[in-house]
Amino acid sequence: MTRAASASPTILILGASGLIGESVAVWLKERGHRVVPVARRFTAAQRARFGEAATEAPVVDLSEDALCRLLGDSGADIVVNAIGVLQDGPGGGNKDVHARFVDRLLAAIRQLDRPALLVQISMPGSPEDDRTAFSRTKRQAERAITGSALPHVILRPGFVLAPAAFGGSALLRAAAMLPIRFPEELEDRPFRVADVFDIARTIDVLAKDWQAGRRERAESWDIMESGETCVGEMIDHLAARHGGPSGRLRLPAFLLSLGSRAGDFAGLLGWRPPIRSTALAEMRRGVTGDPRPWAAATGIDPASSRDLVRGLSVSVQERWFARLFLLKGLIFPVLAVFWIVSGLIALNAFDAARQILIDSGFAKPLATFVTLASSLMDIAVGVLVAFRRSAFWGLWAGIAVSLFYMGMAAILTPAMWLEPLGALVKTGPAIVLMLVALAILDER
Repeated sequence: MTRAASASPTILILGASGLIGESVAVWLKERGHRVVPVARRFTAAQRARFGEAATEAPVVDLSEDALCRLLGDSGADIVVNAIGVLQDGPGGGNKDVHARFVDRLLAAIRQLDRPALLVQISMPGSPEDDRTAFSRTKRQAERAITGSALPHVILRPGFVLAPAAFGGSALLRAAAMLPIRFPEELEDRPFRVADVFDIARTIDVLAKDWQAGRRERAESWDIMESGETCVGEMIDHLAARHGGPSGRLRLPAFLLSLGSRAGDFAGLLGWRPPIRSTALAEMRRGVTGDPRPWAAATGIDPASSRDLVRGLSVSVQERWFARLFLLKGLIFPVLAVFWIVSGLIALNAFDAARQILIDSGFAKPLATFVTLASSLMDIAVGVLVAFRRSAFWGLWAGIAVSLFYMGMAAILTPAMWLEPLGALVKTGPAIVLMLVALAILDER
């Protein structure tokens, strides 16, 4: 049964745990809209913020019928799809997340017994410039939506800036606090920023129109600032706002490319580093578009990148985050390599390691077992730390193992504390580094 035109529409937001989805859901909820946030999983803070409305479901993996039930049970009038993945990885591939999922979503909306408006969060730029799987599958989803004859609005935000930082926005904030600059050819690329709350304001306008009875929509809008800047200017704005260094050295292009390859490898292990080949390719492409049709249709006057940066908080936690963000990309690989190499060294020098225990009074069979077990344990800890899903348990296991080694050494081989290289003494700082890694493990 179709709701009366005066009823307030229910807004279902898919991907409500992400940077855009969460910000939009919170903004709309605070202004009295009926919002149903949906995501594969929410953090404890997000669940507390959204309350009982938060719905956890493996959205991208749902069948057409399951999606239809999700939409129908929620009473969704407006469906906002903010789900996206930058690059193929354990969490899903571009084609699955962008194209195939949207096909099932469209089919599910067709099954509803009342009309629903689909708002698709896409990407700006000309299709002729699409070079990555990310951009090509995003555009494939757009074509499916425009060809569906369903009410829809495709929003193409520029580089999204929000109070929170994630992905590319976190990378630029970190770059602003480092004494280095990106290669000149990258910093000169055109760049337009979108206020994440302009996306929310746009959905607010659409919700009010829907409530007033305007149900037929077929729009595609670029959401971004009116003026054009460049990557380098954006970083300069952030550096000025956060108190970053005024003098910075130019980073060679090959090092950035090398970093993106390392980021691709980290992505295969479940991590979401901001520097990956797709992100670098999209930055080199630049961010362009024409926000005038959107501004005219909604009456929203977008702020400039300079003004948006001025609105960001500059408290000490923001500066800490910016300085720690790229260090996080070093801390976890260093710890993983540290543990794996420690185990491999013990295996390589097996006889010498075993002899230390024999000299301490261990029987040879027991010394053999303990040496082998401890070596394999070290390698296992390193492997756990290397993968995103198991890093939490790997870090705690590393701390426990380190404390165990220190305690047993103090009892059985106290002379090891006085070794010239201080092998056991250095275990203390390693434990502290693992505690730091635990403190910065969260991505959202």
